Amino acid sequence: MAPGGNQTSGMTEFVLAGFPNLNSTRVELFSVFLLVYLLTLTGNVLIVGVVGADTRLQTPMYFFLGNLSCLEILITSVIIPKMLSNFLSRQHTISFAACITQFYFYFFLGASEFLLLAVMSVDRYLAICHPLRYPVLMSGSVCFRMALACWIGGLLPVLGPTVAVALLPFCKQGAVVQHFFCDSGPLLHLACTNTKKLEETDFVLASLVIVSSLMITVASYSHIILAVLRIPSASGRQKAFSTCTSHLMVVTLFYGSAIFLYVRPSQSGSVDTNWAVTVITTFVTPLLNPFIYALRNDRVKEALKDMFRKVVADFLRNLLLTENLNQKAVR
Repeated sequence: MAPGGNQTSGMTEFVLAGFPNLNSTRVELFSVFLLVYLLTLTGNVLIVGVVGADTRLQTPMYFFLGNLSCLEILITSVIIPKMLSNFLSRQHTISFAACITQFYFYFFLGASEFLLLAVMSVDRYLAICHPLRYPVLMSGSVCFRMALACWIGGLLPVLGPTVAVALLPFCKQGAVVQHFFCDSGPLLHLACTNTKKLEETDFVLASLVIVSSLMITVASYSHIILAVLRIPSASGRQKAFSTCTSHLMVVTLFYGSAIFLYVRPSQSGSVDTNWAVTVITTFVTPLLNPFIYALRNDRVKEALKDMFRKVVADFLRNLLLTENLNQKAVR
C-alpha cells in the first residue's frame, strides 16, 4: 500500500497532467497540435492512397510503407484527439476504461511498428544483396504474411501487461497521471501496491520487442553496407544507399527515443525528460515519415503528381458535366 494512500478498487477516472512547464496558452497548444495532427493524417493518408492506387508502387517496399503509414495514423489518433479535447476543457479527465484502452493501443501499435521497421530492413537487405532471388523471396503472399505477423506480434504481447495494469488497485479517485496520455510509468506510479514485478515484466517484453527488432535492423544494414561498398561505380553505390537512407532516418529517431523510455528496469524518471522524448515517438516521427519517404523518393513523388493530375482532371470533367446538365435543364 502506498504511504498515506487509501486503496480504491473501483477506479472510474484519472486526470491527465498534460504538458509540464510550458508557458503557452491552451489555445496556442491546441492550434499547434491540431496542425501537427492534420499534417500527419494528410501525409500518411496520401501515402496509403497512392501506394494502393498506383501500379508502379505495387512492390514489397511500398506495401510495407503503406502499412507503416497506417500504423502512424492509428498511433497519433490514439493520443492526439483526447489531448486536443483536454486543451479545450477545464477538466482534463479520462475515464478508467478509456485510459486502459489508450494504454493498450499505444503499446500494441508501437510494438507492431518496431517489428515492421525490422521487416522493412530485411526487405532492403534482400533487394540489395539478393536481387535475383528477391521477387521469389518477397512474393505478394510472403509480404502479406510478414505484415500480418507484425500486427499480431504487437497485438498479443501487450495484452497480458494491459490486463495486469487494469487489475491494479489505485489509491484514490481522480489521481493525476503525470503525462499527457496514459503511459506505463505514470500509471504504475499511482498504484497502491508494489509494482516491481510488473515493471520487470514490462522491461523484459520491451527488451524482446525493441532490442530484437533493432538487432535484425542492424544486421540487415551491416550486410547492406558491406554489399554496397563492393559496388565498383560511385553512381551505383549512391543509388543503393538512397533506397535505405530514409528508412535509417526513421529507425534512428524511433529506436533511440523508445530505448531511452522503455528499455530500463524502472519506469520512474524525470517527467519533463520522459515527456520530451515521448513527443518524438508520438508526434515527430509520424509527422516526418511522409516527408522523409515521399520527398526523398522520386517514384513516390511522380506517383503523387500523377494522382493529383487525375483528381483535378476528374473534378473539372465532373464540373463541366454538371454545368452542361444544368444548362439543358434550364432549356
